[in-house]
Amino acid sequence: MTKTTCKICRRLNQKLFLKGDRCSTPKCAFIRRPYPPGLKKKRGKSGLSEYGKELAEKQKLQKYYGLREKQFRQYVKDAMNARGKTESATLILAQELEKRLDNVVFRLGFAKSRREARRLVSHRHFLVNQKPVNISSFSVKKNDVISLKGSKENKVVFKNMLVVLKNYQPPAWLKIEKDKMQGQVVGEPGLESVETGVDISAIFEFYSR
Repeated sequence: MTKTTCKICRRLNQKLFLKGDRCSTPKCAFIRRPYPPGLKKKRGKSGLSEYGKELAEKQKLQKYYGLREKQFRQYVKDAMNARGKTESATLILAQELEKRLDNVVFRLGFAKSRREARRLVSHRHFLVNQKPVNISSFSVKKNDVISLKGSKENKVVFKNMLVVLKNYQPPAWLKIEKDKMQGQVVGEPGLESVETGVDISAIFEFYSR
């Protein structure tokens, strides 16, 4: 992962944890250089227009989940079309983003970042209900079981996984069986699952223009 990844957080003025564990250490570029990248004379805090603020909120959430513009826009449009009397578009969007298989693998602690989780899923390291799935955007459902493919247990990336998972606790809507290296979806993610502090309503305004 290049230094460009760290510049995303600095440019958006918010830590998005794109490098996994490193983001929680003093080595984090956002902590060491808490200002936008570029020449010093261009770092002035000029006020953003309403459009600029909405764009920034959109970019934060899009980068947080590591999605391309076309993918992210479709999630937003689907949420806006699916909203009803009991479910807001904000909740629907949060749930659909959280239930992506790459995000679930990350939330279960099987990967250090969503980017790594996406790579592991694409390489067929995980099973959903005992069937291999290599589509990162695959949407899990309640009671689905996500497990590590048996033949992959000796891979370097998974060798110390039990040690890493020892003190890890996934979100309440997920349950993990650490000794079996598998997890289960036991509920629906809520708005609290989106930890970025993003103003999601601004994102809907952005795409409604």
